[in-house]
Amino acid sequence: MHRVCLQNILSSQKCMNLANTRHLVTSSINYSFWEPDEKGGYRKEEGLNIPKQIQLFKSGLGQLKDEIRMWRGEMKEKFLDEPAWVVEPGTTDIVWKFDNQEVLDKWLVTSDSDHTEGFSQCTLRLNAAKNATFSGILQTHLPKDGRIKKAGYCSMRSMRPRKSFQRAIYHDWDMFTHLIMRVRGDGRPYMLNLASVGYFDVMFNDIFQFVLYTRGGPYWQVAKIPFSRFFLGSKGRVQDKQCKIPLRQITNLGISCGDRLPGPFQLEIDYIAVQFDPSHKEEYAYEMYQTPKTFVGT
Repeated sequence: MHRVCLQNILSSQKCMNLANTRHLVTSSINYSFWEPDEKGGYRKEEGLNIPKQIQLFKSGLGQLKDEIRMWRGEMKEKFLDEPAWVVEPGTTDIVWKFDNQEVLDKWLVTSDSDHTEGFSQCTLRLNAAKNATFSGILQTHLPKDGRIKKAGYCSMRSMRPRKSFQRAIYHDWDMFTHLIMRVRGDGRPYMLNLASVGYFDVMFNDIFQFVLYTRGGPYWQVAKIPFSRFFLGSKGRVQDKQCKIPLRQITNLGISCGDRLPGPFQLEIDYIAVQFDPSHKEEYAYEMYQTPKTFVGT
């Protein structure tokens, strides 16, 4: 009898402990390597002929060895149980050091002429001093098609980080407070664009922006920009309802020249880094208005 009572007491305590436990995992974990296409339902896929399929199959086999090597390195890091990295005050982490062509290959360079919407041209190359040079010519005159209303745009944008087998991931900068850049400009202002692609299609064009003011001359400058100063924009328009930048889910960093002044431009970049400054207490520099649910903007 005493044994039965003791078992009942232990079982009741166990149930109480389970009831007080908060289960954080609420969905199954997907271990597959397949990544869905975010815009798969927007464009019509054209069928590939047999030679094209064979070429893609051979190209995939050639990349398989490197992908498996990368995956093995990820598994080693996962099971080594290394201690978590603690960011100390004043820590600066260099994300891109533009001293070799391999780093430049991780950036995409586009202009309005690439989309037949203007005549601007730009390049990103490695100069003799082992720095990146983003240069080109900005053209603001419009194509005579009656469709384009504004022209004059050049941009460089980082490719989204990926793990093995082309699995997309994010830049996690939640532990940092500032964006650091060592640049040498020509006096033009350049727009910094931090993209955080959301799950829904209405968030695909959300970009957090801030202006990088450069000075001409032979001297380098180190720009230290708080993440709290980046404002939310979409398709070139500043949004009325602002929100803090989700630093855990940064997909791309871009630098664009579009100040509507035709002529040549040049921006040299040594490195781009993130920094943790404990003296920075500002959470967000802009007012976040609470608009009514029935509000319709014009």
